[in-house]
Amino acid sequence: MSRIGKQIVNIPEKVEVKIDGNLISVKGPKGNLQYEKNNGINVVIEGKELKVTIDESTNKLKSLWGLSRTLINNMVVGVTEGFTRNLEFNGVGYKAAVQGKTLVLNLGYSHPIEYVLPEGIEAKVVKNTISLSGCDKSLVGFAAAKVRSFRPPEPYKGKGIKYDDERIIRKAGKTGGKAG
Repeated sequence: MSRIGKQIVNIPEKVEVKIDGNLISVKGPKGNLQYEKNNGINVVIEGKELKVTIDESTNKLKSLWGLSRTLINNMVVGVTEGFTRNLEFNGVGYKAAVQGKTLVLNLGYSHPIEYVLPEGIEAKVVKNTISLSGCDKSLVGFAAAKVRSFRPPEPYKGKGIKYDDERIIRKAGKTGGKAG
């Protein structure tokens, strides 16, 4: 039995959940999200609680049970609170700015990188921190990984873009003249 799949998803006051066949729609103050569940996984709404169960106990359904419950819970949390991912950039002359729906990054290349943010993602830049936020957790994570991929952190000087909670293991550089 899945420990995560057995847990109940609480539905807050401002959130509306609809089940239409295999499509689950969640609507809240921050936006609307949809998820298409697999056959064999049942979702039942009882008052302000949502339960996820499975029809039969096959290995495939057992592995999808906890995943489905977590994805539905992330949708409920996303439309109420939203998700945020922070990135820090370090380097001489590195700059970032938001122009409408485009994130403009100067990362030491000969040209600025213009990244058009996906629909539903907002960006803010404060000093050397880029904050990406939205209601879809997977889309926020994808956008953060894409921005990080433009200049990943390097282990010698620590230059590049890293997650705010990421720890870079630094390496020692070349040593001076060796006595041989």
